[in-house]
Amino acid sequence: MKIKNTKVLFLLPIVFLMNSSQKIDQDYFEISKNLKLVASVYEKINNYYVDEILPGRVMKKGIDAMLKSLDPYTVYISEAQIEDFRFTTTGEYGGIGASIKKRNNKTLISELYENSPAEKSGLIPGDEIKTIDEIDISNKTIEEIGSLLKGPAESVITLKINRKNQPLEKLIKREKIQIPALNFYKKINPNTGIIKLTSFTNTASVEFKKALSSLQKENIKNLIIDLRSNGGGLLNEAVKIVNFFIPKGQEVVSTKSRIKEMNRSYITQAMPIAQELSLVVLVDEYSASASEIVAGSLQDLDKAIVIGNTSFGKGLVQQTKPVSFGGQIKLTVAKYYTPSGRCIQKLDYSTVQGSSKKIEDSLVKKYKTKNGRTVYDSRGIEPDIKIEPQYFSAVTQNLLLKDVIFDFVNDNIIYYKKDSLFPESFELPDTTYSAFMRYALNNKMDYQTESSQQLKEFVKIAKKEKYVEENEEVFKLLESIFKIDLSKDLKKHDKEIRFFLENEIISRKHFQKGRMEASIKEDPYVEQAVEVFQNTTKYNQILGIN
Repeated sequence: MKIKNTKVLFLLPIVFLMNSSQKIDQDYFEISKNLKLVASVYEKINNYYVDEILPGRVMKKGIDAMLKSLDPYTVYISEAQIEDFRFTTTGEYGGIGASIKKRNNKTLISELYENSPAEKSGLIPGDEIKTIDEIDISNKTIEEIGSLLKGPAESVITLKINRKNQPLEKLIKREKIQIPALNFYKKINPNTGIIKLTSFTNTASVEFKKALSSLQKENIKNLIIDLRSNGGGLLNEAVKIVNFFIPKGQEVVSTKSRIKEMNRSYITQAMPIAQELSLVVLVDEYSASASEIVAGSLQDLDKAIVIGNTSFGKGLVQQTKPVSFGGQIKLTVAKYYTPSGRCIQKLDYSTVQGSSKKIEDSLVKKYKTKNGRTVYDSRGIEPDIKIEPQYFSAVTQNLLLKDVIFDFVNDNIIYYKKDSLFPESFELPDTTYSAFMRYALNNKMDYQTESSQQLKEFVKIAKKEKYVEENEEVFKLLESIFKIDLSKDLKKHDKEIRFFLENEIISRKHFQKGRMEASIKEDPYVEQAVEVFQNTTKYNQILGIN
């Protein structure tokens, strides 16, 4: 019997190898066949299509469509796009240091970076760019204009601009622009500090450590890590940041792939520098990827309370691989798993290529944190304390979308150089708000509230069913109640409108950092974090600490 079993054991690998070899041969045949097919189709289009085509553009669209059928994160990066891709991982580029936007076919400066060439040259938000090095940009896209503004450090660029109908010319020397991964940190009360991390570029952990060390010198006991709207970046940077709070030798995240060589476990490599701090991590629906690694691992290890809204749910890992003619392909190579063993990927791209679907509730699995709390996979990072999303009124949204607030500040730049303008204490004077109301009313902004839109639909149905004539007075009353009244709405929603006005004014002197600092004043996420820090019993109870 032993001999018989041994024969079976020897035969099994042979059968497996034969099947594996057949599978490889079949794959190669399919690849070879389809490459020939693509080349044949491409040739026929190039030779016989009714109009002249641009072969490179046609093939690029074909490649993009092929990769799009896999998932949104697998993309081809042409040689011309390499610099833009490098910017996403380094935050560094050569340029003038300004954001732009399009409005009514005009290209406007929307924001300046502090100490940037654009600021030093005297550009201000609201300036309309007419030409760049004598090139008319009126019909160019934002991407094309951005490419013209970028260039090697020390090179000079000439902008012709229009400022309040006055033509001006600006000669600007480009510099190496480094967009910080972290643009704000502060001690907000005697015991608590906050660090706002906006991306995970290759300097994120260095910037974070510097901010953390500065706050530790101010003797903080609690730290808020704000990852809201942080779309992620480099996985290694996320691991290093978690290591500041977690002991050496702890697994932070692992990756699993169909290729065994790509399976990895990421372990903390250094002694923590802030293990004693109490932590809260803020997330929202735009916190993704590396942000979710930080939030998820600190949650699984019961080191931090997560506050906010359920995160984006991206549990996929990408790597770049070089391809012919200087390009690269960024492709999904693995899924990542937090210390409890869960993968937080929310959408499944594997069932029907080219589409996705939310993973069914019946397939969601339970996992346990270090202290035995229940967490779930397939749903992003679900917060320990949920903050209900805030929705701004229709009038506020339209004031922002139609740049009424932006234009008012541009036209009333009195606060721009005001020394007493401090983000944490600045409050908009009533006289300024009254001036803004007059400005907005003169603007004659057209907008609709959800109530007025629903009423229009209701009246349309009621007319069709012949209810309006016999209830005319009722419908007139409803129309008078829900009639759009800009003056009334400006008074009714003055608190939230004032917030955005103050924020826009502050940005002109204190830039993005000032916006962040001013926003803390009435931030429900931050208020909830401070409250849970002050209640030690609740803090320990949530983390399962006895």
